[in-house]
Amino acid sequence: MNGILEWVAAGGTMLAAGLIAADLGRRATGWGFVLFCAVAICWIVSGLTSDALPIAAMNSVLLAINAWGVWQYLLSPKNRAKLEKMEEIAGQADEELAKEAA
Repeated sequence: MNGILEWVAAGGTMLAAGLIAADLGRRATGWGFVLFCAVAICWIVSGLTSDALPIAAMNSVLLAINAWGVWQYLLSPKNRAKLEKMEEIAGQADEELAKEAA
């Protein structure tokens, strides 16, 4: 296998999983899927250059799934509008809570 490329891919995979599992909001989850896409490409290259075709095939499918996640969380116009509305409501809630605490 390819050493450094695999370490980058492994570290990125763990970081992406952590971003998604942390449930820090739609935007952070979307960036977790972006990172998953990047590391899937690393795994595909690693698999193809080291004759580990099952790794390359699996990550090709995962790349498609994670690209769909990027669409759902960052790019979809419908979901972007929902995110903007949720952020607006959250801002209003923060203001109300600050007033109540004062």
